[in-house]
Amino acid sequence: MPSHPTAEHHRLHQDQTRERNWKRWGPYLAERQWGTVREDYSADGSAWTYFPHDHARSRAYRWGEDGLFGWTDRQCRLCFSIALWNGRDPFLKERLFGVTGPEGNHGEDVKECYYYLDSTPTHSYVRGLYKYPQVEYPYARLVEENRRRTRAEREFELTDAGVFDDGRYFDVQIEYAKAGPEDVLVRVTIANRGPDDAEIALLPQLWFRNTWSWGCTQEGCAVRPWIQRGGAAHVFAEDPRLGRYRFVVDDRDVDVEWLFTENETNVERLFGAANPSPHTKDAFHAYVVDGRKDAVNPKGRGTKCGALVRLVVEAGRERVLRLRLVAEREAPRTAFGRAFEELFAEREQEAREWYQHHLPEHASPEEREVMRQAWAGLFWSKQFYHYVVDAWIEGDPEQPAPPAERKAGRNKDWLHVYNRDVISMPDKWEYPWFAAWDLAFHTIPLARLDPAFAKGQLELFLREWYMHPNGQIPAYEWAFSDVNPPVHAWAVWRVYKKSAPAGKRDRRFLASSFQKLLLNFTWWVNRKDASGKNVFQGGFLGLDNIGVFDRSRPLPTGGHARAGGRHRVDGVLLRDDAVDGARARAGGPELRGHGVQVLRALRAHRRRDEHARRHGALGRRGRLLLRPDPARGPEAPPQVALDGRAPPADRRRDPRERGRRAPARLQEAHGVVPGERARPRAARAERRARR
Repeated sequence: MPSHPTAEHHRLHQDQTRERNWKRWGPYLAERQWGTVREDYSADGSAWTYFPHDHARSRAYRWGEDGLFGWTDRQCRLCFSIALWNGRDPFLKERLFGVTGPEGNHGEDVKECYYYLDSTPTHSYVRGLYKYPQVEYPYARLVEENRRRTRAEREFELTDAGVFDDGRYFDVQIEYAKAGPEDVLVRVTIANRGPDDAEIALLPQLWFRNTWSWGCTQEGCAVRPWIQRGGAAHVFAEDPRLGRYRFVVDDRDVDVEWLFTENETNVERLFGAANPSPHTKDAFHAYVVDGRKDAVNPKGRGTKCGALVRLVVEAGRERVLRLRLVAEREAPRTAFGRAFEELFAEREQEAREWYQHHLPEHASPEEREVMRQAWAGLFWSKQFYHYVVDAWIEGDPEQPAPPAERKAGRNKDWLHVYNRDVISMPDKWEYPWFAAWDLAFHTIPLARLDPAFAKGQLELFLREWYMHPNGQIPAYEWAFSDVNPPVHAWAVWRVYKKSAPAGKRDRRFLASSFQKLLLNFTWWVNRKDASGKNVFQGGFLGLDNIGVFDRSRPLPTGGHARAGGRHRVDGVLLRDDAVDGARARAGGPELRGHGVQVLRALRAHRRRDEHARRHGALGRRGRLLLRPDPARGPEAPPQVALDGRAPPADRRRDPRERGRRAPARLQEAHGVVPGERARPRAARAERRARR
């Protein structure tokens, strides 16, 4: 049996070998499901207005769920999160709020104060903090003020509204600790930072994602699950695929009032039609805020439940609520007590030991804290993402037929896409959808922290239900066909190198990824290699930033902008992948052919670059504006460097380059692929010998 430096390493090993399913549950719930493309069934693709924040509390989601610091299984069947009410807001705080793309003076932006403080890779210990104002939350003011401001002005934030003045807010800390893969302990601590005693209603919620209202034929849509009261302090939740769970609240120091309803749309409130069920998704808002006792199901049964606890928190003091979600077959005889607190202390200590193992010894205490919280943010930002494009375009049998314009609209060429996975997200509120470009960068730090997850994420986007048959990798849900920089090959190579020492690396991962990356490379060559030189161009993004010009589109003045350094990186890494894969005999020597062609192209372009740089034809960053010159013909356009320096007329073209396009420089990749720009020849040879 292999030894492991920490308990968390052991859990990662058990999960990877499928000995124990430690990652089945985690903070995979989105912070925002409303306003997303997958919930948009409009004719014109206006996702923000079709499903706004005002609908979120009353309207069932089709493709996911959201909540405040939520928790769910990896297929988002059973969900948990907390809701809060300070006695002044017009509705419960059960999800984060922000301005939409059209409302914000700088686009969409979350307007909350919340922090991901801690997490391990298996989510054996997780901690987050939310700051909830004791005065009324300024929903309307945030929208109006940000909409009024111009792009030249700073954004209007929640702190600008004065809601935290005099410390009149609650610190709401939520912690999760796993006693086992199917046994999750929850501790909610509410601290009053204000000068006076303050009331707060806390409503932990457990519910099933609505899979039964659509008449869909995908996996998991057939059977309706249920939640039912089992006693004064617990309920049972059962789904045929997930199993039976017990949800328990520690009621020794608090009074608990159980509420039940259905996770179904309030059609009457939103659309003026009769509700098919008298108990709807927003029933708890009606009960707590409006005092409507008839809004909840008196029979103690439904697909959504809540444990309402009303607290008075003294000034400068805190209150704690303990909960537990456990598979019925693993339920302990005593849910709370001394063992509960000891388990939390043990998991927190194990998290410290795991981070201690990974943090650099030379880092200062402050630097170590920054790194730890940054890594915790990566683990918190894993999210369940569900999007089946053909079903989304066609609509569901038991729902109104979507407009015909959708069949010629967004993502119409990606009917093969079937997303139902936990994916590393750029941000679970502002970008609660995957971005292939961002994800490639996420996997680099994850390669040492959780190698299996990092490799799995890169392989996922090369699978046939993600990658297009033509070889393109989907960009993001707003436009899968957008061209992003080809950094996937770079990420595969870096993860391969960083995830294990030489001699122990996963060449199966490298070889299998290389086969699919060749398809992607072929797509680039066929679609984005206008000059036929095996070094291609295009994409609206720079290597690590957004450029001034979209290189996939013509310039307003004609011609196009070109910066191909990042694509050379793709070629270099394909070459290295091929050589290493062939060395392992995992893919055979046939893998090297295309990589060698790329290498030859790179060498030729490098010689041309050196000549162009000496003669001033390239700007500081190696980007060119290629504009047509009618006097000289389309095959010999003049070049203008993007740094504003026009090259002298007699130096615009190398005589050997007449009638050809000017190459781009590798320098643009400097800083992202360390050492590739100016690595000494001897050092390069030494590194190759060590591989």
